[in-house]
Amino acid sequence: MRMNGGGPAGVTLWRQIADDIEQAIVRGDYASGTKLPGELEIAERFGVNRHTVRRALAELSERGLVRAERGSGTYVDAARIAYPIRERTRFSEIIGASGRRAGGRLLSSTKEPAPRDVALRLDLQPDDMVVRLDILRSANRVPVSLSTSWLPLEIAPDAARIYRMVRSVTRLLGYLGYADYRRKETRLSAAMADTVHAAKLRLNPGRPLLVVDSVDVAADGRPILTSHARFAADRVELVVENRD
Repeated sequence: MRMNGGGPAGVTLWRQIADDIEQAIVRGDYASGTKLPGELEIAERFGVNRHTVRRALAELSERGLVRAERGSGTYVDAARIAYPIRERTRFSEIIGASGRRAGGRLLSSTKEPAPRDVALRLDLQPDDMVVRLDILRSANRVPVSLSTSWLPLEIAPDAARIYRMVRSVTRLLGYLGYADYRRKETRLSAAMADTVHAAKLRLNPGRPLLVVDSVDVAADGRPILTSHARFAADRVELVVENRD
């Protein structure tokens, strides 16, 4: 399988190779602990030089899929991050429990009239003002989720500034006085990554996404946050936990 110059949507060669090997790992072609083919064999397979292969393997290492053993080779060390959907779902805690470092970066923010579906979820009147936050979340610096969250403007006029300071939705809500918020509703669906989402999540366009729409409420049951999150399906598995 030889690759052409820019690949789909201008994706770089090393990322195409990394994505291809990642998909082979996900399919089970390479089981955990399996040694990958050598750099020369991979280079010949894809029709690239060894420098490109090294960059692809480095990317796979950053994604937590492989480990390099000096003088021996590169081995599969892969497992999707188990992401529980529960009454108290906290991204940073879940990623930390997996042994990875959680990260969050605010891509954009705006104050806008609530779209109809957002107003319904937050129990607002149509066109009541909300704060919208677009956030890229990562595990060990590898993007795993692209989320859009809305909060009522009246409770969080400075949400963007606070998020930039604390880099966590949980800490943001805690800062606003809602440390004991809980998940009221979660809806799961699936989608395919378009060129914009794929670029942000470091995927090839068309890769599967797990979509989570949720509503979080304060201790008194008042909706305070609704989110639309897109997870890279190759990096995360959603685990729905039963309530006792």
